[in-house]
Amino acid sequence: MNVTDARAGLRDDQSDVHADLARARVVLAEAAQHTEDLLATLPEPERRTLDQRATAAAAIEATRTTRAEFLDAHVDAVYDELTEGRTRHLRLDELVETAATAFPGLVPTNHRLETERTRPQAHKEGHEIDQGVFLSHVLRSPSAGPHLIDAMLRPTPRALALLPDFSRTGRADLGSVRMERSRGAAHLTMCRDDCLNAEDDRQIEDIETAVDLALLDPDVEVCVLRGGEMTHPRYRGKRVFSAGINLKSLHGGSISLVDFLLRRELGYIHKILRGVSVGNGADRRTGMVEKPWIAAVDTFAIGGGAQLLLVFDHVIAASDAYLSLPAAKEGIIPGAANFRLGRAAGGRVSRQVILGGRRIWAGEPDARLLVDEVHEHDDMDLAIERGIDRLRGPAVIANRRMLNLVEEPVDQFRTYMAEFALQQALRMYSADVLDKVGRFSAAKEARAE
Repeated sequence: MNVTDARAGLRDDQSDVHADLARARVVLAEAAQHTEDLLATLPEPERRTLDQRATAAAAIEATRTTRAEFLDAHVDAVYDELTEGRTRHLRLDELVETAATAFPGLVPTNHRLETERTRPQAHKEGHEIDQGVFLSHVLRSPSAGPHLIDAMLRPTPRALALLPDFSRTGRADLGSVRMERSRGAAHLTMCRDDCLNAEDDRQIEDIETAVDLALLDPDVEVCVLRGGEMTHPRYRGKRVFSAGINLKSLHGGSISLVDFLLRRELGYIHKILRGVSVGNGADRRTGMVEKPWIAAVDTFAIGGGAQLLLVFDHVIAASDAYLSLPAAKEGIIPGAANFRLGRAAGGRVSRQVILGGRRIWAGEPDARLLVDEVHEHDDMDLAIERGIDRLRGPAVIANRRMLNLVEEPVDQFRTYMAEFALQQALRMYSADVLDKVGRFSAAKEARAE
């Protein structure tokens, strides 16, 4: 089958996706099945000839266009059906799983994704892009988008289950994050010493749970995030804040769009900024419980670590620490840093850091745009305690809320995330990223021989 044949059967029915929802969902399912049947006749992606790759790409793109047109016409109706008239607050993973069942062909099934996860990134079919198309449309919708944002600000079931024990003991060991309450402050310590606190799906789960616990515990007034001591030979005994995304996991294909790249931004990072949504809970005026946050940066905050600092109320750095955002070098988008860094540091510095890979050292003048205090290592603990005391004031929460309202209106964040969902999905499967992944895998195999 050639490229022209791959597109056959899709064009005639494409206009029908703009018809009533009942007809449109059938057309979508048939178009998706047409492509699935075609792909089933081809070898696995890494074994295809150039012609076979072109044929597969043409069929996938034609069906993806049909999905986008379907969502252009029906996204609100689809979201309302999935959430039962917006009475259910489905998190990202729940939403895409429910959509895969209710609207066959709209997003990949769990079975399809599980098969994909067994493959290195360079050998995947790219089905996650269809999740990006779907979630981009949902987030862009003025009615569905805010509802999804609120769903992601709600506490996780794991946190709710652990909250009574944490409130009683003031301690929790979540695996990659440990936390302790002391004098009204929740101290969250990232302790992935095996990878210098590089983030993967596992750490996202743990840190969101920790953020929820810190926000929901009534005895916590201020929250602190810091990296723990490392066992890596180069940094043994030193604290490290974060090495960013776990490149080994990215290249191995186990960094997911939904459970990592989108959950991270819409989940724990947004909760640090905005608070946790409790409906008609403690704060009846807003339905949110929020607290001030301090970040303490030792050694470096690379990539995702630097992104985190942009939502904290107070940042303290060791004198020899540095910040960087090398996502452009890796070929991906550095989360919401493109949205937030320019506001904090200005357009020139933002471009130098994101596009040019510039490192900003804690001691240089431009660091004062991103860091509030710089101290020698021996003085970091005392600086953190002083920072906690300053943020205990009764008017701090109301004022941080007003500052965030002006600096980052939730609708602007939602619009950014709508585009991010699509562009990041496309970047993960772009030719340059897959080429980097392939070279990384080849080098790894060569070292093993």
